[in-house]
Amino acid sequence: MKPTALARRTSARTLLAAGLVAGLALATGCTKSENDAGTKPAASKGDDAGQVVASPGTASGPTCTIDAYGGQKTDLKSATVGFSQSEKEANPFRIAETASIKAEAKAEGVKLLTANAQSQFSKQISDVQDLIAKGADLLVIAPLNSDGWEPVLRTAAAKHIPIVTIDRKINATACKDYVSFIGSDFVEQGKRAADQMIAATGGKGEIAILLGAAGNNVTTERTKGFEDRVKEKAPGLKIVFRQTGEFAREKGQSVTENLIQSKPGITGIYAENDEMGLGAVNALKGAGKKPGDVKIVTIDGTRNAVQGIVDGWISAVIESNPRFGPLAFQTLDTFTKGEKVGQDIVIKDSAYDKSNAQADLGKAY
Repeated sequence: MKPTALARRTSARTLLAAGLVAGLALATGCTKSENDAGTKPAASKGDDAGQVVASPGTASGPTCTIDAYGGQKTDLKSATVGFSQSEKEANPFRIAETASIKAEAKAEGVKLLTANAQSQFSKQISDVQDLIAKGADLLVIAPLNSDGWEPVLRTAAAKHIPIVTIDRKINATACKDYVSFIGSDFVEQGKRAADQMIAATGGKGEIAILLGAAGNNVTTERTKGFEDRVKEKAPGLKIVFRQTGEFAREKGQSVTENLIQSKPGITGIYAENDEMGLGAVNALKGAGKKPGDVKIVTIDGTRNAVQGIVDGWISAVIESNPRFGPLAFQTLDTFTKGEKVGQDIVIKDSAYDKSNAQADLGKAY
């Protein structure tokens, strides 16, 4: 067997991989706007930037093996990996995600085929079919929607092609239709965002939710977590407005402009990603509001949103780390060797507020 990448890593990369291996070991015992000029996603280096499997307990659920899934053991370095990106690479999250996948494939010496669906679900389905036709032995998919994947799943099953999904789930059966989902606990993100909103508002007032795009589990779960926690801990906070901003800055701005007109006394805005939150900031500026007049809490951890905390426009940002490359390839490597991997590999996300935003700005992407 060839030496693994772990044996050749720098100490920082080794620490990251060790965190993953620890998480996988737990599993065997029983998760749109153009980026502002001059701002580039941070490189995936070290513990500050890389993903870490949440522990204890979150990696200890159901597992999957190549024997259970169907297929044969293989050497990852001799395989071709296909990566399907869902959205236009204008959103900083997508830029950082794709860059991380490409960087890790290069570091591992793995042949990588890529496709971008440009935010069109029908294109993503055809993209993945094309990746398979071009010889992809393994697939990493960032799904645009959670439903509608049956054509891809049938084709992949017929060819025994393992699939790992990242950042969003597909509505299918793990270790049958796909191997693993790697991503955040989105309900928990919503709860943490609610805690920050309660702290920022004192638990009183009227708040609005800028919903993410319909049709995927991220929107549903971030909404549930937020609403459940507000109901539980802050009955004095009233959710008086809900409208999708489609995870896009321009849409978040236009929705907030309408919100300001219809609800001029709004106390806080929960944006289910940073881009919508930054759009809300633009709308508030246009309406003559001052930093802090309306409390804003967002999710992602982009450089521009964290800078918004420093500038006083945003109260807090819950991180959703997009640097999936090391974790995705280590999961594929472990799986293709015949070892167990978790069906749900949940990552640990940090957060930014006024206490750490300035110091941790360099960790944002």
